[in-house]
Amino acid sequence: MNSLFRLLRTTTFRLTVVFVVIFVIFAVAVLGYAAYQASIQVQQQQIAAIERELNTLAAQYRLRGTAGLIQAIQRFAQGPGPGIYYVTDPNGFPIAGNVLDVPADVLQHPGQHTFAYERDRPFAEGESADMTRGVAFVRSFVLPSGVRLVVGRDIVERRSFGGIIVQAFFWGVAMIVVFGVVAGAMSARRVLSRIDSITGTSEAIMSGNLSERVPVTQRNDEFDRLATSLNAMLDRIEHLMAGLKAVTDNIAHDLKTPLTRLRNRLEGAMRDGDNPSSSAEALESAIEESERLIATFNALLLIARVEAGSTAGLFEPVDVADIVTDVAELYQPVAEDAGLALKVEAASHVMVRASRELVSQALVNLVENAIKYAPPSQSSEPVVEIRVIEQGADVVLEVADHGPGIAAADRQRVLERFVRLDEARAEAGSGLGLSLVAAVAHLHNGRVEIEDNNPGARLRLVLPVHPTS
Repeated sequence: MNSLFRLLRTTTFRLTVVFVVIFVIFAVAVLGYAAYQASIQVQQQQIAAIERELNTLAAQYRLRGTAGLIQAIQRFAQGPGPGIYYVTDPNGFPIAGNVLDVPADVLQHPGQHTFAYERDRPFAEGESADMTRGVAFVRSFVLPSGVRLVVGRDIVERRSFGGIIVQAFFWGVAMIVVFGVVAGAMSARRVLSRIDSITGTSEAIMSGNLSERVPVTQRNDEFDRLATSLNAMLDRIEHLMAGLKAVTDNIAHDLKTPLTRLRNRLEGAMRDGDNPSSSAEALESAIEESERLIATFNALLLIARVEAGSTAGLFEPVDVADIVTDVAELYQPVAEDAGLALKVEAASHVMVRASRELVSQALVNLVENAIKYAPPSQSSEPVVEIRVIEQGADVVLEVADHGPGIAAADRQRVLERFVRLDEARAEAGSGLGLSLVAAVAHLHNGRVEIEDNNPGARLRLVLPVHPTS
């Protein structure tokens, strides 16, 4: 019973009922109009038949007089059919016809009349005695000789026809209602089953099983499209949750050591309180360690901000060539101190719609990585190259070096947070630089590509000229 009430309360069932009611109202209007028009048509046919018989009787009256008219009436009256015929003398006594009596008002006032009548026999063989009663539509005349003539048609047949239409209409409406309710219940039940599958998946996910997905059928209907969209969202949530877990684990692993080192240095400074130079050195080291920790947390916050899309509203037309020029000027001295040279290839006025701050930060991270991992002894050529390439509807920021490069198996992994390859462990860093680059690319609907530079690595930040964000 509860399932029935639940079924009746569904929106699908209610909409079905509304549509059935609308259809019934429309059917009532259409069938009513059809019945009315059919009745009018039958009436017009009866009037036309009366007119034809009157013309025939008039012709007989002109040729043979009253006697010929009475003979014609007798022939019509004895024949089968719904015709009504009645003739009286000037005093009102019946002479011929197929009805027992006609109201005096019909005889005294020529014209069109409708009245109830009785016949002396049924219309046709096999009909019951009840068929001798009916309602007639007639035209009455007073001839020059004083003879009174009534010719008409029985309209019970017309009314019976209307009754048949009404009966068919009510049966049709009843069937529409029944089939509509059944169809609504079936549709509502189908909708409920699909919704129950989505609800079951949601409950399984809320219980902790993030791998559950909404079932998708082969019908490719609106529920399948909804399920596909929900599954894509769940995949994204599961990926983010896995990333959050990985970030938490990496934070606990990578920050535990510097925090422990910071504590030990502070404790050493407290123990060497009598030696000012040793205490000052320990405090300076602790400050440097704390600055690295703050930089790590700032990078994490910036990545979180970018992945949340909170900076998407800051998009504006940006000249990428200006960004490259500014970054190259800023890092030229750093590269020279490292024994490297920067080579820039960028045409002027390469415009994209982007966040200038984030694109600049992403390029800075790429240049810092290239300078850090590209020793000058690897090549006699300029070690770090920065290029701006227009590629169809995209603009590519490319930073290439001649360092150890990145193995193909690690190219996707280095874009994750806190991932540092073995050869990079000797260098200071948090493993967040390329993660930020990947987050900036995702925010701009772009991508990061890592290729071989033979030797070294070529990292490409691909940005669409007009991102949809």
